[in-house]
Amino acid sequence: MMNDAAGFDDNFDPENGEPFEIEITDTIDLHSFAPSDVRSVVESYLEEARKKNFRIVKIIHGKGIGVQREIVRSVLDKTEFVEKYKNGAEFSGNWGATIVTLKA
Repeated sequence: MMNDAAGFDDNFDPENGEPFEIEITDTIDLHSFAPSDVRSVVESYLEEARKKNFRIVKIIHGKGIGVQREIVRSVLDKTEFVEKYKNGAEFSGNWGATIVTLKA
């Protein structure tokens, strides 16, 4: 759940337990989020990326055994404004990242 265009309600400063803001860019690295938050973080990130008129974004989920990748791609499959997605290029995360094209 979003608190404004610049941050997520679900993120907390580990020092004091207060929400903090995340700058929305064309790339998000999910390594800093708890696995249980990935689905809502990706949903919120995509909404904010669309508001900023990003056409292409990169979601870094890591290689691992593919659980995070499958969560990310299940969100992408259900998001009406996602045009297509693919693995990152060899030097851009390869299968540890997903490149997403948003509909104009």
